[in-house]
Amino acid sequence: MKELPEQLTKPFDSNKVESSLYKMWEDSGFFNPDNLPGERRGSYAVILPPPNVTGTLHTGHAIMLAIQDTLVRFKRMNGYKTLWLPGTDHAAIATQSVVEKKIQKEEGKTRHELGREETLRRINEFALESQNTILSQFRSMGATLDWSRLAFTLDDKRNLAVRTMFKKMYDDGLIYRGNRIVNWDPKGQTTISDDEVEYIEEKTKFYYFKYGPFVIGTARPETKFGDKYVVMHPDDERYKEYKDGQKLTVEWINGPIEATIIKDESVDKDFGTGVMTITPWHSMVDFDLAQKYKLDYEQIIDKYGKLLPVAEEFTGMKIKDAREKIVEKLQTKGLVEKIEEYTHNIATASRTGGIIEPQIMKQWFVGVNTKFDHFGKKTTLKELMREAVKSKKTTIIPDRFEKVYFHWIDNLRDWCISRQIWYGHRVPVWYRGDEVYCDIESPKEKNWIQDEDTLDTWFSSGLWTFSTLGWPEKTTDLKTYHPTSLLETGNDILFFWVARMILFSTYALNEVPFKDVYLHGLVRDAQGRKISKSLGNVLDPRELSSKYGTDALRMSLLIGNGPGNDLKLGEDKVKAYKLFANKIWNATRFVIEKTLDHEKGSDLNEEDQLIYNNWQEKKKDITNDLDNYRLHLASEKIYDYFWHAFCDEIIEKLKLRILNDDDKKSAQTLLLKLLREQIITIHPFMPFITEEVWKYIKREDDNILMVTKW
Repeated sequence: MKELPEQLTKPFDSNKVESSLYKMWEDSGFFNPDNLPGERRGSYAVILPPPNVTGTLHTGHAIMLAIQDTLVRFKRMNGYKTLWLPGTDHAAIATQSVVEKKIQKEEGKTRHELGREETLRRINEFALESQNTILSQFRSMGATLDWSRLAFTLDDKRNLAVRTMFKKMYDDGLIYRGNRIVNWDPKGQTTISDDEVEYIEEKTKFYYFKYGPFVIGTARPETKFGDKYVVMHPDDERYKEYKDGQKLTVEWINGPIEATIIKDESVDKDFGTGVMTITPWHSMVDFDLAQKYKLDYEQIIDKYGKLLPVAEEFTGMKIKDAREKIVEKLQTKGLVEKIEEYTHNIATASRTGGIIEPQIMKQWFVGVNTKFDHFGKKTTLKELMREAVKSKKTTIIPDRFEKVYFHWIDNLRDWCISRQIWYGHRVPVWYRGDEVYCDIESPKEKNWIQDEDTLDTWFSSGLWTFSTLGWPEKTTDLKTYHPTSLLETGNDILFFWVARMILFSTYALNEVPFKDVYLHGLVRDAQGRKISKSLGNVLDPRELSSKYGTDALRMSLLIGNGPGNDLKLGEDKVKAYKLFANKIWNATRFVIEKTLDHEKGSDLNEEDQLIYNNWQEKKKDITNDLDNYRLHLASEKIYDYFWHAFCDEIIEKLKLRILNDDDKKSAQTLLLKLLREQIITIHPFMPFITEEVWKYIKREDDNILMVTKW
């Protein structure tokens, strides 16, 4: 007589099987779509959003991997030629900052003392080590990524793609070097992207100064030395006696100046006194006004955060030291109306903590409003980004984020792509006197000097969907898998990354980078608070996975997690799905125990056929949810059916029939069919326990569960 497999007599221990199961999957070769068995019904491609090489696995990565792996496994089982391509991001500023701090702490040296070559050698060494760490942690989540196609934003192939793109855009007049206002980090001594700006709440003072007949408000008196334009709304009745362009002399910080009245509708009549002076060199908004009216602008603060000679006796002082002294001087002149306590968000550099000082600087920019010839018609990059989503060639899920996307594009300004750091893709431009040379390779003649700057990391990651598939070469992968099927990422980088990928792909390939964009929200703690070290509520997915099993962690990240919404996650929720894993294991043991003498080919009676048909309808419903990215509903439905319908009702009912030999063969057949098909359906969500169970219920001609037909 057959006996129950010994392993099934013991409790399920995820820690004992997960690593060996993952090795089996990887050794099978089926992560690579070229090796998948049987005829395939088309391609399905997902390019992994590249994690920074500075990091370790956190809840943001975990939710991304759980969603993407579930969809990829589902599509693979549905017969698609499924590619999930992995890679990492060099994360220029972040990575260089980590290594520089380490060198300073251990050796007391700066990068300039080490030199460019040695600094880059150490950064590359650190990046490679960090990449290996985070990718091994991705494996622990069960991610079925095609490791044979692993990419890195700074490897040779991506470097070629970046230089090719820069050259193409430069030749089309879309990349230019000019003086515009940028986010300047005085501490890190580089420009930074909007994404690298972190806003921190600060309590400070808000000052009201007399400026001739007007009262103006500011939190930054140190920028006001050069203010000679006073702006108000043309319909503001309080100032109707003043005419646009009118000039008047006013007493100011360093004596009398000639001020010019400007009437502009952008001024908020209801904010403060309805009047403001502008500082075009140190304010994005003021710079736009200066551009609009072709006004003069003057630099007040240098790139180290110190005041320039225009500040006279305050020259060379740091902002924080000069501020109160400037106010004291204005008070002695009777120009301080009042001072109030003020709470606002101050812009800081997330990597260095430096306070952002907007500056007009000569930098490299991408012109998003520049007209150019694009496959036979005149357009702009901004129009290409808008059209991709408006035409539904790319669909954003949930669709409420489309409005956010369009609003961002409507307000998009030219993108500063140059950075004053060493780690990254160096700008492929060389200078010799007044000559400028841009190409993919360096000039062969001597005496050419390459631009010192590197490119914003979003430039290289913006090419990600097609550079990873071999572009600029016309590879088989590019033809087969582009446009990719899905981009799944956090809703917080819709603009910084998603929009830029659409920009580059539509520009260079005349096709969208992906058909669907699935946005997930933040992971919050059980009380709905943002996860942070200061609150002491950090959830480490590695610890949760080790304690409760990766399957339990994955289910806790999927159930109740609708697209675009933040997810509340606590340890109790993960623990609950550990109980579900145990339920699957125990139900499997019971079914196998009760069907050891089952005869193959036994038919279902009419009553059992109805139960089976009901399950088939449920599975269609779950399939439809997965096809339409409703993972939160699909996971809940299979959980509910297995626990309540199958275990609580069907097993209990059939147990008595088997015991009483009441059409036992039909009851056994139904148990085995339902268990088998549910294990297949649960697999994309909980791959480890289902693959382990599959060993005991699969048929002789079955493959591993990962490639079993859905």
